[in-house]
Amino acid sequence: MRWHVAFTYALLRLAGRLPLRALHALGAGLGVLLWRADGRERRNVEVNLGIACPEQSPAARAALARECLRETGRGIAELGKVWGGGAKHALRLVREVRGQELFDAALVRGRGLIVAAPHLGCWELLNHWIGARTPLAILYRPPRQPAWEPLLRRARGRFAPEQVRAEGSSVRSLYRRLAAGGVVGILPDQQPRGGEGAFAPFFGLPAATMVLLPRLAERTGATVLFGFMERLPRGAGFRLHWRAAPAAIAAADALLACSALNAGVEDCVRSAFTQYQWTYKRWSLRPAPGDADLYRQSR
Repeated sequence: MRWHVAFTYALLRLAGRLPLRALHALGAGLGVLLWRADGRERRNVEVNLGIACPEQSPAARAALARECLRETGRGIAELGKVWGGGAKHALRLVREVRGQELFDAALVRGRGLIVAAPHLGCWELLNHWIGARTPLAILYRPPRQPAWEPLLRRARGRFAPEQVRAEGSSVRSLYRRLAAGGVVGILPDQQPRGGEGAFAPFFGLPAATMVLLPRLAERTGATVLFGFMERLPRGAGFRLHWRAAPAAIAAADALLACSALNAGVEDCVRSAFTQYQWTYKRWSLRPAPGDADLYRQSR
């Protein structure tokens, strides 16, 4: 592990000793700085909220954007607790689980389970929760700088999932895992590479959407559940939500299946709206080559 990566891990370990409430307060302060810096993160949030909340006044959207950035900061700061404090201690922060009967029933069914975990709340804590109960494989893209990969593996701790790269032969292993009744976790709102997805409505506007998750569901017959860790106020901990996916998520028609996938993500987001990763350029890929770049036109 390179020195700067080791130093970052040491900082995470130190931060893990702080109460979650203190970390969230520091994170909220970071969010205020992101707003005042008026940089890329703020601009992306403003564009995204203009798409997702067109009915709101500019003043209302600005207030919502500020809170979204505060939640972004809290999400960064809480990694000190989730990664630096150890998985066992982090799991003590889960105060409530809603819909656990859906998760338990999927395991008993034995036909495989696909966990669709949007970029909402604390998805790293969701990995801990699942990993403490059953072996888990997650689809991921390696960091652009490979030096950071050892930190990710070490920080995910004793319940670390098997990390499956989003590429050819590795993806095929997900089919085998599901066919054997295993559990696979996927971030369903991660934008696919150009040409590898379908455009389906997301908050009313077509967004490039992965076809992999619907194909896995269609071909294996696995159960699909949406799961997210909602951040509770004042550092009180987290509430885990499990929700059944729309039946059409396993449809053979790609547009129908991807529309169902995005509808499931939307349903989760509306439950904890400001905790979604609104800094992400979810609509940067457009259906036609000549379509305007929405994010360049933000200012």
